Amino acid sequence: MTSNNTIWHLSSCDTCRRILKETASGTAAATFREIKSNPITPEELDCLRNIAGSYVTLLNLRARKLQSPEFKTLEITEATARRLILEDYTFLKRPVYLLDGRVFAGNSPEAVSAMKSALGI
Repeated sequence: MTSNNTIWHLSSCDTCRRILKETASGTAAATFREIKSNPITPEELDCLRNIAGSYVTLLNLRARKLQSPEFKTLEITEATARRLILEDYTFLKRPVYLLDGRVFAGNSPEAVSAMKSALGI
């Protein structure tokens, strides 16, 4: 499964790199997972969902692929969100921090602030 503190990120994402740099002082003991080369597993995603409350919370609604005609009319349900995230790394909101049993997902100012607070930064 996952260690107590795991961070899923995309190494080619400037925003992920910035957030990782901002939180580096509090994440030395964390396990870092690059989601393109080492995708999230169904078990890990289910664990995150159990903590976060839904798969939709973990879905990157701004993913470019969701803007394509094939997805424009797609109804986003829990099952759809889970399937999309497992099919393609771009659908996972990022970064995702699992810190001491709490999940922080995305790069909104609120999410980053909560991550930093949880890390004592």
